[in-house]
Amino acid sequence: MTTPLREGAKNGLSAVRKVVYGIGVGGAFLGAAFLIGFAVFALSLPREEFPIPAPAEGVVALTGGSDRVLDAATLLASGQAHRMLITGVNRATRSAVIAKILPMSRELFECCVDLGYQALDTAGNAKETRDWAREHNITRTLIVVTSNYHMPRAIVEISAALPNVELFPFPVVSEHIDVADWASDLRVARFIGKEYVKYLGSILRLKVMKDFDDSAPSPQLRHSIASATRDSETQPGR
Repeated sequence: MTTPLREGAKNGLSAVRKVVYGIGVGGAFLGAAFLIGFAVFALSLPREEFPIPAPAEGVVALTGGSDRVLDAATLLASGQAHRMLITGVNRATRSAVIAKILPMSRELFECCVDLGYQALDTAGNAKETRDWAREHNITRTLIVVTSNYHMPRAIVEISAALPNVELFPFPVVSEHIDVADWASDLRVARFIGKEYVKYLGSILRLKVMKDFDDSAPSPQLRHSIASATRDSETQPGR
């Protein structure tokens, strides 16, 4: 004869099993979704660089590799953009040092290249780019130069900061990481996996935050000497 106590214990055990089963099924579903999303992400990464379809108002290079800055400078020098921002520059790096390594004249550098020293991560790059674009009236088109594996996250962040600006991605193919080897090289898979997690984190954060905080004062960009002189001459009362 089954007592009420035994019956209650049996029902409780059954409920626990259902909960554990539900957690297991949910975990398996999320794991499968993550793996499928990772595969789609890895396959979507550009394997080669491609030309910009049309000239843009500006070009921004996100630091993290010298090739990014050099490629952005080449686009500016060839007339593909009218002004350039290097965002996330190390605060110990002087503009004169950068000017020497860029494939452009000193006059072009002093006229049209701005250095951003405030950004510490991709979200900071986006905010710094937003402030620079507003300052220089870049409202329609912008070329984004960064590594191919970093491009999806950069586009997510910058498009949220500049929702009305058309972005032209210019992915730089890294010599150190061949994204095509993600399925056969564990090192590459781990590297892209970390970037995929950061990419998902950016999407989640932006959905929660919804928009950027405009209450904080904009960081000051360091202009080239000629640019700063030109700007001061146009100020009224000077």
